[in-house]
Amino acid sequence: MRYELLIASRYITAKRKEKFISIISLISVLGVGVGVCALIVVIGVMSGFDNELREKVIGANSHLVVEQEGGMDDPEGVIQKIKAASPEIISAAPFLDGQAFAKVGGSMQGVVVRGIVPEEESKVSKVGDYMRSGSILGAANGGMLIGSEFASRFGLKIGDSVSIISPAEGTDKDFRIAGIFNSGYYEYDSGLLFVGLKDAQALFGAGEKIGGIGIRIGDAFRAQSLRAELQKQLRFPYYVKSWIDLNKSLFAALKLEKVTMFWILALIVAVACLNIASTLIMVVMEKTRDIGILKSIGSTNASVMAIFTLQGFIIGLIGTALGVAGGLGLGYLLEKYQFIKLPKDTYYIDRFPVDIQAGDVAAIVVAALAVSLLACVYPAWQASKLNTVDALRYE
Repeated sequence: MRYELLIASRYITAKRKEKFISIISLISVLGVGVGVCALIVVIGVMSGFDNELREKVIGANSHLVVEQEGGMDDPEGVIQKIKAASPEIISAAPFLDGQAFAKVGGSMQGVVVRGIVPEEESKVSKVGDYMRSGSILGAANGGMLIGSEFASRFGLKIGDSVSIISPAEGTDKDFRIAGIFNSGYYEYDSGLLFVGLKDAQALFGAGEKIGGIGIRIGDAFRAQSLRAELQKQLRFPYYVKSWIDLNKSLFAALKLEKVTMFWILALIVAVACLNIASTLIMVVMEKTRDIGILKSIGSTNASVMAIFTLQGFIIGLIGTALGVAGGLGLGYLLEKYQFIKLPKDTYYIDRFPVDIQAGDVAAIVVAALAVSLLACVYPAWQASKLNTVDALRYE
């Protein structure tokens, strides 16, 4: 195999009259490299986007939610049952959600108002950690927490007043802004408001009822299995949902988009690898006399085939290596310097999050090399089948 590899490498770096072949080889290398680089960066961005959204969704919400049709009358009793159900459950807190209109001056906007017990809510979500000004404890006794996008839209600050109107009940109440949070998730920062649980009950005419109980567990990704376990213990009329259930459509769409982008860019890599086949066909035509000489001095068909297979594989290997280096480098620059910004109202977040995973890179490398190798088979086989006498006579 040593002399086959030597000849293959010499053919890649052809000189003099074969210089055109070297240029074609270089183009093939760059084609594979650009395709692999694009694939790594795009899949890394899609993975980062998925992880970033999961972090935002998990941060502003509890891991599990227990609800009852028509509202829950005995939250304390249910909370005790929940905490006794599994040692994985860290904490539980009541809440009440409702649709409303927020009126600021002469402007109105549809919002989701969530009534919470501030001391308990900080144990089941990260809203307290997201506070940019004020404190989560301000969401009580007429106080309200608003998102940074909502505050920016209406020019609001701590101490200002916002009127909340419940269209279903025909009630309204003025709240004093006691805190501004920034979760980084546009949907929450622009349209989710937190008030005290008692204030929400009065606003929505719920009496002493609550909408549900939020639960925090040790491992957020154990939510699905724990949901099934908790549902068996609580039974009807209670319904247990995980953060995955509540955002199933969003994450399903992200997964589909990632898979789609992978196959689209994989086709680009495949097209680039077909350039290798074109290069080898031209090399075989250029080196027909060389093939005849090699066969005349004892080279077998297998050796000739190995020479051209190695040549194509080396082109694919170099291109893949350059693509991996370029993809990792570009991904690092994107993550560190964030020089590409996104409109938050369209993409939920305002930057390109990048999470290049070793498994994804390995899969891309294996796929690129496999396609490169397959592209070599036909030209190499054709070269091995050339008749020795005809090859020596070739002009």
